[in-house]
Amino acid sequence: MFVGHYGPAFLAKRADRTIPLWLLFIAVQFLDVLWAPFVLLGIEKVRIVPGFTKASALDLYYMPYTHGLLTAIGWSIVYGAAYNFIARPSTARTSIIVGLAVFSHWVLDLLVHRPDLPLYDNSAKVGLGLWNVPAIELPLEALILLGGIWFCFRDDLSRAKNTFIFGVVLVAVQIYSFYAPPPASDKAIATTAILSYIAFAVVIWWLQDRRKHASRSS
Repeated sequence: MFVGHYGPAFLAKRADRTIPLWLLFIAVQFLDVLWAPFVLLGIEKVRIVPGFTKASALDLYYMPYTHGLLTAIGWSIVYGAAYNFIARPSTARTSIIVGLAVFSHWVLDLLVHRPDLPLYDNSAKVGLGLWNVPAIELPLEALILLGGIWFCFRDDLSRAKNTFIFGVVLVAVQIYSFYAPPPASDKAIATTAILSYIAFAVVIWWLQDRRKHASRSS
């Protein structure tokens, strides 16, 4: 799962309009935002194996600190608590929504990964393997993302025009990644991942959060 992770960001935004979308974009990818530097530092491991699955050449054989079930729950609590401490939302519900956005990453990964998501430590690994069924996996990602955008902005679709276009671009990126050559190395894919997450968060800030901030300032 890649662009499909952003669908829950829009669902969370619909649930609480006070949460910035850029922050939710980081939240739903937070486990991978951590995974990338962990790989660069050698803390977690990935092998590039062409044809490993039909949709991905990544053999994610050691990632207990970011993608284990227990650690994913822990990072979700940390992110939600940090938001509560820094943003001081009016209700605890807002911070819970932010934490659930983080945990949505593990849930969606469960659908597409082969059994490489550990329930604890590096053991009892699970994954339903939809990366081996691209005819289902790719439309599912597009549906989750574009459906999330529609659900978030269904009362004001004019506001979402550029965001829908951005969503289509993300789907195109996902399609390209299906057929692109395997990454050159584990360091290359980790670097590309972290730069992509930052870039996408900046774009959604520009499309949505910047406008809201400008209207408050005027």
